[in-house]
Amino acid sequence: MTISRREFIARIAQAGGYGAAFMTMHSLGLLGMVESERGKDFPLPPSTGRGTKVIILGAGIAGLVSAYEMRRAGFDCTVLEARERPGGRNWTLRGGSKLLFNDGTSQDCSFDEGNYFNCGPARLPSIHKTMLGYCNELGVELEVEVNTSRSTLLQNDNVFGGTPVRQGQAINDTRGYVAELLAKCVQQGALDQAFTQDDRSVVMDFLKSYGALRPNHQYKGSSRSGDRQLPGAGDQVEIARTPLPFSDLLRSQFWHPMLFEEMLDMQATMFQPVGGMDRIPYAFARSLGDVVRYNSPITEIRKTTNGVRVMYRKGESGPIDSMEASYCVCTLPLTILKTIPNDFGPRVKSAIAQVSYDSAYKVAWESRRFWEQDGDEIYGGISFLTSGLIPQVWYPSAKLMSKRGVLISGYAMENWDEFGKLPSYKAKIAASRAAVEKLHPGKSKELEKPMYMSWGKVPYSLGSWVSRGPDYPPASEAAYYDGPYRELIVPDDRIYFAGDHCSHIIGWQEGAVLAAQRAITMIVSRVAQS
Repeated sequence: MTISRREFIARIAQAGGYGAAFMTMHSLGLLGMVESERGKDFPLPPSTGRGTKVIILGAGIAGLVSAYEMRRAGFDCTVLEARERPGGRNWTLRGGSKLLFNDGTSQDCSFDEGNYFNCGPARLPSIHKTMLGYCNELGVELEVEVNTSRSTLLQNDNVFGGTPVRQGQAINDTRGYVAELLAKCVQQGALDQAFTQDDRSVVMDFLKSYGALRPNHQYKGSSRSGDRQLPGAGDQVEIARTPLPFSDLLRSQFWHPMLFEEMLDMQATMFQPVGGMDRIPYAFARSLGDVVRYNSPITEIRKTTNGVRVMYRKGESGPIDSMEASYCVCTLPLTILKTIPNDFGPRVKSAIAQVSYDSAYKVAWESRRFWEQDGDEIYGGISFLTSGLIPQVWYPSAKLMSKRGVLISGYAMENWDEFGKLPSYKAKIAASRAAVEKLHPGKSKELEKPMYMSWGKVPYSLGSWVSRGPDYPPASEAAYYDGPYRELIVPDDRIYFAGDHCSHIIGWQEGAVLAAQRAITMIVSRVAQS
């Protein structure tokens, strides 16, 4: 029995979903792909949309990518955004910016010209190829973001007298001691079951090199850990630092900071847009023009016989208007969707109700760049504190060696730690300043113009990302990914969901981008079958 191509594609859709149908049509050459588009990672021919009307809710990264790709594929797109700006959580504060919380409190940013605070995302990993590709396509200039530096500091109140130590010394002294322990095990035959006799000499040579061990396979320090005296002219010879005691290194709890850069999405090379992370959403917004309607908060989401009707307000206190379309791409945070009357199916409503968001915070200060200028020679990277209220101090990578910069003292999930229990803004600012004082004694008095961001208090966000528990990386994500997630990655009639919460890269812009592309693909295949 023979079947038509239409019937074949319909059966593919029934078995594997709209995405499978789209890819089948693409591979069969049924989408009119032109030669110049064949090399693109995400090909959507200009005729794909056929003028089909789509409403996109939210002008964050997922919404902007959805509009950008669908519009040039022939869809008639409108983006409704509650804020007066694009970007969602991709938000950069500069002099003249205002930060307003949902409790009515506000802060005015008065940073010097050229200084800025990425209060949302602040780095682009090199493995996030899709996001970097859009930056290149849109002409967003990038520079290296120094995510880790061996010159940064590690501090714990309970060891080394509370004195911070260089990250490079902690890492290399720990490596040396561990190499010495392994060498002793090999010498005593404790690992003979793991190594053949021929392997032993090779392993011993490796450990000697790996840990900078002496000929007797003992660790007595290394210039890898830094110098008490740098080599110079005349009789000035290099003198390495005295090794830190191994027992103190173990008690310091420095192992997470020391392994921070080993996490795949934290490894060099990292990037950032020149001038602030919001250069990305503004580049998208320029390309979209009046496709994006700002100051248009959503008030209702309703299904129709052949599509979707969305009600929205024209301005914070303006009249209600409505818009209908064949499809809707909803990129709003789930915290916001909970508050909007809608016609979602029971499974989707249940999924949304089960999800809570973390509230990430950051505290930014403007200051003379004492971390660069006064002997620490810290140029970017992060110092970590493993006791106290503030876990990290993040140094700026932009405008290195300039006079002033913006320092982040405090970045974590406020809903899980003791910082979030502090009773007032004043107390939180004081804790942030105290952390800098621990790392750079006498310098915290130079900190000026604090800006405190708490994403759980930001209107139209009410959180930073889907909460999966207090640990990073999460010990178990099954509760989300085996539960609500499964309902959010499939459409509810003609409403499709996108955002980093619809990806396995929660909290990253790459997740939002890939989720948007996936939703678009499903809509395209559905339109192609109609």
